[in-house]
Amino acid sequence: MILNAFDLTGKVAIVTGCDTGLGQGMAVGLAQAGCDIVGINIVEPSETIAKVAATGRQFLSLKADVSNIELLPQLIAQAVAHFGHVDILVNNAGIIRREDAINFSEKDWDDVMNINIKSVFFMSQTVAKQFIAQGNGGKIINIASMLSYQGGIRVPSYTASKSAVMGLTRLLANEWAGQKINVNAIAPGYMATNNTAALRADDERNAAILERIPAGRWGVPDDMMGPVVFLASAASDYVNGYTIAVDGGWLAR
Repeated sequence: MILNAFDLTGKVAIVTGCDTGLGQGMAVGLAQAGCDIVGINIVEPSETIAKVAATGRQFLSLKADVSNIELLPQLIAQAVAHFGHVDILVNNAGIIRREDAINFSEKDWDDVMNINIKSVFFMSQTVAKQFIAQGNGGKIINIASMLSYQGGIRVPSYTASKSAVMGLTRLLANEWAGQKINVNAIAPGYMATNNTAALRADDERNAAILERIPAGRWGVPDDMMGPVVFLASAASDYVNGYTIAVDGGWLAR
């Protein structure tokens, strides 16, 4: 039965930045599909741990800043020591800094690029080595953005990093598909999370955004569950290097 292809029972998924928002939604969705979860965060993700526990799955919490790439092999080793294997990586951790391009600082450039693209590459590399050692392939899911497609304003390093995520997703898919490692991405649209609280509180901006979204609403973390489970599962075994927009139709406009 085709629904069996979406079953992730027995799989282990690493999800970075899953303490709130979209990362939390994806971690819980993967757990509902049968995954045990390894959460890597800079804070203890207490709410996410409770939500995953409610599904009956295990949650291993690792505290680390993924922009410190020297820590990555140790983190993966801890995950493997605990669960015996890893099968899925969701590179969700990310930050944004807002300032006019004319005034944008080197620090704000480097901080965003280190988290949003440098850590994505080196985390993917580290996990891919583990997948190859295990011999069963695996799934890598990167989190892109509407600004992987568009320029935006006042977020130069974020736009650069998320454009790079889409390109890197394609390159890694090209190199690793032969190892049965699928690398794909999800590009969320305008989502109701902590990062967009100021936009939603601005009546004029909120109205302009909603007018552009054919679905007529902001996305919510639960909207990420179906796409991430699909890309993490056997149902997507012949999907490589693609970025799925989860945007309520924003790009269609």
